Amino acid sequence: MRMLFAGGGTGGHLYPGLAIARAVVALSPDVEPFFIGAKRGIERNVLPTTEFAHELLDLHPLYRSRPWENWKTLRGAVSAWSRVGAIVHESRPVCVVGTGGYASGIALAYATVHGIPFVVQEQNSFPGLTTKFFSRFASQIFNGFPEAVRYLHPGHNTKVFDSGNPIEPPPVPLPDRAAARQRWDFPATGGKVLLIYGGSQGSKAINDVVASWTRNGIPENLFVIWATGPGTYADYSSLENDKVRVRAYLAPVSEAYAVTDFAVSRGGAIATAELAAWGIPPIVVPLPTAAADHQTLNARALSAAGAAETVLQSELTPEILDRSVRALLDNPSLLSQRSAAVKTRARPNAARDIASDILQLVETNGR
Repeated sequence: MRMLFAGGGTGGHLYPGLAIARAVVALSPDVEPFFIGAKRGIERNVLPTTEFAHELLDLHPLYRSRPWENWKTLRGAVSAWSRVGAIVHESRPVCVVGTGGYASGIALAYATVHGIPFVVQEQNSFPGLTTKFFSRFASQIFNGFPEAVRYLHPGHNTKVFDSGNPIEPPPVPLPDRAAARQRWDFPATGGKVLLIYGGSQGSKAINDVVASWTRNGIPENLFVIWATGPGTYADYSSLENDKVRVRAYLAPVSEAYAVTDFAVSRGGAIATAELAAWGIPPIVVPLPTAAADHQTLNARALSAAGAAETVLQSELTPEILDRSVRALLDNPSLLSQRSAAVKTRARPNAARDIASDILQLVETNGR
């Protein structure tokens, strides 16, 4: 039986769909996920490398700052509606799973009009336009942040779950910390390890501050793993030393998580979900250009829960970074408190739990 997945444009909307799809297949091998994405989104590079059937459509976001270009959005919506109809006619899906972004809107609209049950998974503490609009028609809503529910308008029969974001869960048991540290050529014991990364492509704003900070000398009892992003690695690689490991990209990132005591990161939903699953409290520097400033809202939600510190990019300096790092190094109880708090936000089995609830919906509708 076919299950339609729609979402993308960015990795934050695509990868949760992939995680849910794989969990669904693991629980019910007779399900055949089919992905709908945008030709201009990240899915054009990612979906062809996966095991899933897919089709890329001429979908566009709303051009809020260039409204004269919204003719592309309208044209793409009309053609995409026709293609979604053809896909559904070929094999009517038992359910549509929307993971947000402009790539999911047409599929959810089609499902609404034609009576196909659908669910939405919202990654952020402040839901996107697609999730907010379609939440009233959804059979199920899965929130990555519990704070998102206040902005939604679920229907009378909509079930809302505080599921967390679907990620690759940490291994059980966790890797041996001493052995993992030695793989990074750090001492097996003593001091703390700080992970710094600004997303898969890195962040020049964060990297420039970290570069100045490391040149001034990092705290004596600290070791650093710093992922710069591949585009700027050459600019910072010379700053590696016996206490600082500089990498273009972390693959697999689990090898870094296995040794990390706290982190400096962006406020993306998946990154913060992974940190929570590993019990790693972050100093969050939100990306200021994120849609609807959702990374700042994510960061503040974690800070309000005692699980993180929020430092705006406009306020980040080497001195501020040093102060935030030393506050945790010099106060072990504060670090322990944040570690405990971030673990309460962890949903390492979110993908499996979401998949189980979706399959229960399908079973109920099939009776």
